[in-house]
Amino acid sequence: MKCFHRILTFFPGILMMFFAAHSAFAAEGAAPDPADSHVGAIFRWLNFLIIFGGIAFLIAKHGSSFFQSNAKSIAASIHEATAAKEDADRELRQVESKMARLEPEVAEMRQEAQRNWAAESERLYASGQAEIEKIAQAARAELASSERVAQQQLQEVAATLAVRRAGELVSSRMNSEVRARMFQSFLRELGRGSH
Repeated sequence: MKCFHRILTFFPGILMMFFAAHSAFAAEGAAPDPADSHVGAIFRWLNFLIIFGGIAFLIAKHGSSFFQSNAKSIAASIHEATAAKEDADRELRQVESKMARLEPEVAEMRQEAQRNWAAESERLYASGQAEIEKIAQAARAELASSERVAQQQLQEVAATLAVRRAGELVSSRMNSEVRARMFQSFLRELGRGSH
């Protein structure tokens, strides 16, 4: 009962506050919103210009150095790649020219060996057919040896170039992540081999 009496004593005050708030809300709803006026539009545009200007200033201040350093890095990479390609092309031309000279040299060596063999066979004809055959075999063995030496030299040059180029490719693609994966793979294989 006491609660009911207290509510009744505050009830007129609550009703007055409700009607006052209602009339204030009604009056507020009737008044135009200042954000929809011309002044509000001007302030919205000023706010947009300030934010846009700030963003543009930050891009102009920090963006140009970023883009310039990125462009310099790309240009340096292109220059290095061009230089490496020119070196590889030059080495390839050298190897091709050596290979082109190799066949005529081998042919000339064969011809010279045949001439030597013919001259020697005429000179030694008197000493017998067995001696002539020994000289011909020696000439053929020398020619084959010269061909092998020339091919070995060519293979050594080609292998050196291939190893150098492969080393450049591996070192250009090798980073710490790839090294870590290779090391982990090595450790796994080592662990499997010990079991």
